[in-house]
Amino acid sequence: MARIGMFGGFSRKKQALMHGTAQPQAEQIGLSDGRWRALWQRLARLLGQDRALVLGVVLAAVAALPALVAWAPQMTDYPSHLAGYKVALDHGEDPYLTRYFVFNWEWTGNLGVELLMVPMAPIFGLEQAGRIIVAMIPFLSGLSIVAACRSLGRKLGVGPILAFAMIWSPSLLMGFLNYSLSIALGLFTFALWVRLEDRPWRWAVMVPIGFVVWLCHVSGWGVMGVLLFGYEWSRRRSWLDWRPFLKPWPLIFPLLPMLVGMGANSKVSYGRYVLEYKWGILYKSMRSFDFYFDIISLDLVLLALGWALLRKRIDGRFGWAALILLVLTLIVPRQIFGGDYADYRLSTTALLVACLAIDLPIRRWMVAAAASLFLSRTAVTTVVWYQDAQTARQLIAALDQVPEGARVATAVAIPRIQWRFGPFEHFGSYAVVRRSAMENSNFALPDVHMLSMRDLSYRFADPSQRILYSPRQHIDLRKFGPARHAEYLWYIGRIKPVALPDGARILYSSENSFLARLADPSAPGT
Repeated sequence: MARIGMFGGFSRKKQALMHGTAQPQAEQIGLSDGRWRALWQRLARLLGQDRALVLGVVLAAVAALPALVAWAPQMTDYPSHLAGYKVALDHGEDPYLTRYFVFNWEWTGNLGVELLMVPMAPIFGLEQAGRIIVAMIPFLSGLSIVAACRSLGRKLGVGPILAFAMIWSPSLLMGFLNYSLSIALGLFTFALWVRLEDRPWRWAVMVPIGFVVWLCHVSGWGVMGVLLFGYEWSRRRSWLDWRPFLKPWPLIFPLLPMLVGMGANSKVSYGRYVLEYKWGILYKSMRSFDFYFDIISLDLVLLALGWALLRKRIDGRFGWAALILLVLTLIVPRQIFGGDYADYRLSTTALLVACLAIDLPIRRWMVAAAASLFLSRTAVTTVVWYQDAQTARQLIAALDQVPEGARVATAVAIPRIQWRFGPFEHFGSYAVVRRSAMENSNFALPDVHMLSMRDLSYRFADPSQRILYSPRQHIDLRKFGPARHAEYLWYIGRIKPVALPDGARILYSSENSFLARLADPSAPGT
């Protein structure tokens, strides 16, 4: 019998046993009609024979585990995104939010989760809806890897399973939700593009899909275009064949709103120390929580890629796109369209697509090794998120002392040099989420974000909450600028400050934080 799936099919005897057990079960639940019985048997065969599909779905479900064990996603930027969603969905009903914030909806290429929140937040509540979406993104990312691989008629082998290890990328751990969602949708679109190869109406399907991916995130839309171009380029007849450049034309229409300036931000910057920074984003492409573990993980992936290159087992239908994305990682500015780390996002995406290009012979031990890398990295993320969530419960208890609509200045002490992403750099935004407070760690810069402060007379937004410190450096909060405009000071950090603003009185403290009531700045003598 021909081998089916990744590990081979069942024997005829085992299939007969499987079919014999499925048929009585169908009768027990009332599926006595012949058509329903046939459908049940086909489903049983799918689950029993196509083990590769089952494995892919299981791995995709495992990818969502960190969001399921933590009471709230422990991403760096997530609390500030959540605060933005709250203001966006308020529509002027909360008098405090209306007093402090302005939210200008714009049709721009960075609206993925914002649009999902519109129907989901009223049903599940703001925080629960956010948690569901965060769990959904890695799950969809895993399924999109499976879909892209199977669309090319390939089994779920070593390369695609290694690609699973890129799901919890630095971009996702930092909280770039719209970008991560757009990459998953881009891979699904790639799979659909291949499936509809000979359909004359494919363009009519792809035009609206292109807009959907662009609305999620403009960079994901760009990656999708590179994937389709790479696929078409690998099928060219000669180096002078110009058709691969024209084939993806149905995806080009989002350029129109970009050209007329809808939601566009023209700020472009490479930052300082460009060469050092570019090298950094390459070797940090699998950065998560532990330097040695992440570097070893990257070395193992590069070793698999090198072995596939030596064996000439690189699938050009993904390989060309991976090469283009690597080049773009090196030449794209750090800041573009108002977003930061535009190139850093591409580094891990290039690695993911390169893994998809690996087409080594399928051996059980190789598949097990690739799956172990993904499972171990997901396990580390799950454990760290659970631990950070317990710390977050202690931190957020401080808000019990904060009245609705208060003015809160958050100070977060951040080591100048650290490998892991700090989960609490924007934690102060929970003051907006739960107390409708004015707070200073939000993404609320005019002409950069849709959210902005109503009173622009002083800077009260990210990164004003950050206090970078070196070893043996003392933190003195007496001159902390945002505290001059606030009623409460919320400090978060592993080291304790040596001084507080004059008149500050601590109301709540935990191992890594405290909340202090500040002296009334309008009172005489203050």
